[in-house]
Amino acid sequence: VDFDDKTDSLFFKDGQRRIDFILVYEDESKKMTHKRSDRKKQKRKRQVYESNLINNGLNLEATRSVLDEKLIFVKVHAPWEVLCTYAEVMHIKLPLQHNDLKTRDSAFNWFSRLFRVDENIIKPEQEFFTAPFQKEHLSNFYIQDKDTFFNPATRSRIVHFILSRVEYATKNNVKKFGINKLLDTGIYKAAFPLHDSSFRHPSTDPNCPSERYLLYREWAHPKNIFKLQPLDFIRKYYGEKIGIYFAWLGFYTNMLTVAAVVGVGCFLYGCLTKDNCTWSQEVCDPNIGGNIIMCPQCDKVCTYWNLNITCESSKKLCIFDSFGTLVFAVFMGIWVTFFLEFWKRRQAELEYEWDTVEFLEQEEQVRPEYEARCTHVVMNEITQQEEHVPYTACGKCVRMTFCASAIFFWILLIIASVVGIIVYRLSVFLVFSAKLSQHISGTEAIRKYLTPQTATSVTASLISFVVIMILNIIYEKVAILITDFELPRTQTDYENSLTTKMFLFQFVNYYSSCFYIAFFKGKFVGHPGSPVYWLGKYRNEECDPGGCLLELTTQLAIIVGGKAIWNNIQEVLLPLVKNLIGRYSAAARSEKVVARWEHDYHLQSIGKLGLFYEYLEMVIQFGFVTLFVASFPLAPLLALMNNMLEIRLDAWKLTTQFRRMVPQKAQDIGAWQPILQGIAILAVVTNAMIIAFTSDMIPRLVYYWSFSVPPYGSHSSHTMKGYINSTLSVFNISDFKNASKPLSPWFGNQMTCRQVYRDLRYPPGHQHQYEHNIYYWHVLAAKLAFIIVMEHVIYFVKFIISYVIPDVSQKTKSKVKREKYLTQKLLHENDLKIVKKTMGKISDKIIKGADSTFRCKDE
Repeated sequence: VDFDDKTDSLFFKDGQRRIDFILVYEDESKKMTHKRSDRKKQKRKRQVYESNLINNGLNLEATRSVLDEKLIFVKVHAPWEVLCTYAEVMHIKLPLQHNDLKTRDSAFNWFSRLFRVDENIIKPEQEFFTAPFQKEHLSNFYIQDKDTFFNPATRSRIVHFILSRVEYATKNNVKKFGINKLLDTGIYKAAFPLHDSSFRHPSTDPNCPSERYLLYREWAHPKNIFKLQPLDFIRKYYGEKIGIYFAWLGFYTNMLTVAAVVGVGCFLYGCLTKDNCTWSQEVCDPNIGGNIIMCPQCDKVCTYWNLNITCESSKKLCIFDSFGTLVFAVFMGIWVTFFLEFWKRRQAELEYEWDTVEFLEQEEQVRPEYEARCTHVVMNEITQQEEHVPYTACGKCVRMTFCASAIFFWILLIIASVVGIIVYRLSVFLVFSAKLSQHISGTEAIRKYLTPQTATSVTASLISFVVIMILNIIYEKVAILITDFELPRTQTDYENSLTTKMFLFQFVNYYSSCFYIAFFKGKFVGHPGSPVYWLGKYRNEECDPGGCLLELTTQLAIIVGGKAIWNNIQEVLLPLVKNLIGRYSAAARSEKVVARWEHDYHLQSIGKLGLFYEYLEMVIQFGFVTLFVASFPLAPLLALMNNMLEIRLDAWKLTTQFRRMVPQKAQDIGAWQPILQGIAILAVVTNAMIIAFTSDMIPRLVYYWSFSVPPYGSHSSHTMKGYINSTLSVFNISDFKNASKPLSPWFGNQMTCRQVYRDLRYPPGHQHQYEHNIYYWHVLAAKLAFIIVMEHVIYFVKFIISYVIPDVSQKTKSKVKREKYLTQKLLHENDLKIVKKTMGKISDKIIKGADSTFRCKDE
């Protein structure tokens, strides 16, 4: 049919049948890119497919594009009978009667109302008792209007279910079916449900509610950054899967507010107390740090240097390596438990409100790709009936072995890249040490900040970030191929399998460099007379005198900041640029009125994985916020600021830049939940080890309480004075080996230098010279004791919190039970009425028959 110039119309040309889905193909007679025989095959498959769609009860209507006459849009409509049939097949829950349960307003309801969307603009959804649809109980359901009983999201979901299972060809007795295969082979160019209006203005069609426009104005627009999200409205338009993502992201962002406040408090505490940092004062003191000569940090080309050149970094370190860091690490271990427990409760509430409480595995349909491969017959242990599966038990083992091997190979590849970065750091440090000071011409300030250590750390972090992103792009494709080969049964199984693979890779990819700096760098270096070498060639890296904590902070800032910028470019700018190019090129070709389906066709497709990458981005961020928060208390604040923008950016993308997604059911956040729990458990260990082994807190405490006073110290009371002098081991320059002896001449009359790192060894001349002294063993014991105590205390508190806070609140449990009771009662009473009515008619007939019999006998 011809386009009727109704740009906002969502109906067939007759104005009665609603468009539930759009299929787009290129007219085969006008294609110039394929052979004629290929075009004929494609046309035959398409015609068979469309014929089978009609045989399945769908209505089709085709309209040629206004802007490109090669394109043809096929509008798909599902009549009432088709919707009822497949709603029963798909176990879709539909309303029975109004929900009469009274809800109590919380004490904070008046406060939250200030941040809610105006109820006069987006009206609250009516609450109903629901039940899985059954055609035989049609009269029991709350049907006021057949046209609105199935909302647009449900209609699109049903139609997509049909499109995914209709056959289009048979080859070697194997049926080929599904819209996804036709899209992959290019027979169709696109398939999508329609947005109901423009996001810029309401629809001119009075029958259209303009929900997309309302979502953009009240949710996606930047002015709403401090408003609560209209989650019920989001779920109504996009489905439960999108709704649960934004519910989780909003909840996570709200919980970050508490962590951010405490983190800023700890940071300010560090800023206020840095001037009282005795060991930093000693480093900066020209009479103490200025007189301490440090040993070279690399072989031959490096020279001796004064400790006080690290004055600025020691002052910065005092901000992060303070008592507030310990308090914040303990707090975050408990915070993450509260977050996960309260999210479970919130998730249970949404399950009840969105009718996904009984969303069981049997309600989720098998993936078409799985069904197409079901050629083997096995006996079902439960039903004792034959059923078809895609592979035997042996075949499944082969697939799993291959997939596990591929994943293991890629993880080894990442580890190899990390080793490459470490080798880069070791080799380039020699170059910077020898060349940097010669080529920097400028003020002393530049020389002070651009040290060889800083230049090495920053360049290595940047290279690490680039390598991470390149490996990330390649592995995404590999992970999808592996999961496709694995052939999961349902879409949930597919996404969970892919999620596990991707996160395992991303965990190693993003966090490996941070783990190296936190727990390996500077820990196995020997001493100047006997240094440890990588690959027998590269001397191991050493930390600054204050430890590697500041470098870990730098690494986190570069990766997190670079990742946020990269993701925003990838997620926002690319779709925007593509859509602008498509819009301007289309406008250049025509000034004609364009239909809604043609507007939507020129938007970007969300992709097969939907919100997978959004979840992945946030979970990786969650890892940075929790795993290494002891080194950077401002991480929750940065995450909070990022997430406030992320919610609106994701909403903006969905409403303005992407086609409407096919609505999908979801009960929870899937495999991400156990991943978050795993990160929460690991975070306690990593933060305890960062404080023990990466920061300088434990050595300082041991010195203050034990080694500053007799019998080990000379001070009369506990103090931090003399800490620097007592913790930097002494080395005799005459003990240098020829391979590591510096080429630069020795200056001064001193015959010793100090080790850069706190290795705590006996001085030269001692009977155990260069061996670890008693201070070292005290510190090591204190570190191990601290880790054990901190872990056990936090894990015990986590256990208590998990036990005290139930996953489902009593209020929600009561609601679920009440709804189930009333639903069963309603269905039972209606069935009983029908039985009574039927039995009444039968009894009347029996009585009438008996009366006539008795009358005959009397006569």
